[in-house]
Order: sequence, then C-alpha cells, then structure tokens
Amino acid sequence: MNNRDLENKISTITSNLLRKKGYISMIDLFVELGYLDSKDVEAWRMKRIAYLERCIHINLSKISFIAKTVQRNSRRGKLRASYTAYKSWGKGAKQTLQFSKSGQADIEKAYATHFLKPRPSAPTNPSHEG
Repeated sequence: MNNRDLENKISTITSNLLRKKGYISMIDLFVELGYLDSKDVEAWRMKRIAYLERCIHINLSKISFIAKTVQRNSRRGKLRASYTAYKSWGKGAKQTLQFSKSGQADIEKAYATHFLKPRPSAPTNPSHEG
C-alpha cells in the first residue's frame, strides 16, 4: 500500500475510533490497520513479549510514517494529546511496558500518546449590566 492510500485508510480508521471510543491510540490504529494482532497486544500486556514493535508487521519507517501522520492530523483536528502510562497486567508488580526495541523516551511517548476529542468550550455568560 502506498503512502497516499495509507493516509486515506488512517483517516477513516481514526475517525471511526474517535466516534466509537472518543480517542485514538496507536495500538488500536495498528490493530485496525491489520499490522498488529490483538493476541500479541495481550501477550505484551502480560509481559510475555519484551516490546510491542516486535509484533507489528511492518517496517520501522512505515511505523514512523503512520505515527507522524496521526500526530499531524490530530493537531489539524485540534485533538488533545494525552500521555497514557501502559502498565503490565497479571500477577506481580505492575511494570511500565516498552513499545520500542530502543526504549528511547521520545519514541515511547509517541506510542503511548492518545489523541482525544477537544473539550467542549464552556458557555459564556454575558454580564447583565443594568
């Protein structure tokens, strides 16, 4: 799939995620695109997989393209970026999960950031001077 087709598919999926869940997460997007299996996500959450990138079935440049596209579109759509801490599931101490092989902070943050619908603006109360 070329980048233009992928951008169109990303746009459709992210719109559906916003409508259905109220936010966009990179994990949901990769699952919906068919590049990540939900069983692998569960295994990662249970600490059976060291880092999630290992299970994403596209190369790192395509992953980066998708992340940048989502970030750009989210800024244009005035969505709110919200960092989400991903912790392990199951028995034992909860550990922060790793998305990327490198574990670099900026890459981890890009994976863990959700994009939320903007908050509705508060109604303005006109002052009544009299």
